[in-house]
Amino acid sequence: MAKLSIIVAPDRRLKLKSAPVERVDAAVRRLMDDMLETMYAAPGIGLAAPQVGVTRRIIVVDIARKGEAPAPLRMANPMRLWTSDSSVVYDEGCLSLPEQYSEVRRPDRVRVRYLDHDNATREIEAEGLLATCIQHEMDHLDGVLFVDHISALKRGIILRKLGKAKRTDALAGA
Repeated sequence: MAKLSIIVAPDRRLKLKSAPVERVDAAVRRLMDDMLETMYAAPGIGLAAPQVGVTRRIIVVDIARKGEAPAPLRMANPMRLWTSDSSVVYDEGCLSLPEQYSEVRRPDRVRVRYLDHDNATREIEAEGLLATCIQHEMDHLDGVLFVDHISALKRGIILRKLGKAKRTDALAGA
């Protein structure tokens, strides 16, 4: 496995729509495993392929807390089948928007069909934090960031902070 570089906003690559995976083969499995390693090292609870520069419909998620056994989900071509009418608000963050958080309202429960690590079709019904995390990562596959769900004012503040930090880092490295 290899740790991958995470793209940080603002970056136009994060706004691209991802292409479907034809089948989960050895290369896709390797990418899923590398994405998990990258996510754990960050540390985070979810990562989408576009965040590591791959515009394919692949996400990985693991909401297990410190001290709990890892429970990774590897999903290719996740497709939302159903969402609940009830919603929940979580203070979301993102590995592509480091140290930035905002409250986002999403459906509390979701049912998703996907291809797993072995190319088998699976369905999962998730609720709470897992549902939020899956929906957050699925958004990345369509070029949507969590800041796209908040007010333009808050989004602008966050993206300006990140842009300034990128410029400062670039100058420091030059």
